[in-house]
Amino acid sequence: MTVVSTLVLAAAGYGLFLAGMFLVMGQPPRRFGRIMRHFPMPLMALLPFVPLWNVARRGKTRVGEMAPDFTLPTLDRAREVTLSSFRGRQPVVLVFGSYT
Repeated sequence: MTVVSTLVLAAAGYGLFLAGMFLVMGQPPRRFGRIMRHFPMPLMALLPFVPLWNVARRGKTRVGEMAPDFTLPTLDRAREVTLSSFRGRQPVVLVFGSYT
């Protein structure tokens, strides 16, 4: 096998690896977690993780659009709150982030 064919094969394999990771990153969070717990973490060094993640998890809602409705438990888990219950009553600010 020549050097060129080895490089082409390695590039194709890396492209398939990136495409597979992109598909995994697009999965719902629970499924993503179940898949990633089997993924060898040293291989993460081979990924352009942040740009890949930002594209895969981008979502469809844009600034100024109405947020999709959702229901979440309160902090004490005593009841649930639905976003649409605030519609027309008061302004709501949604802040998304990770606190882990």
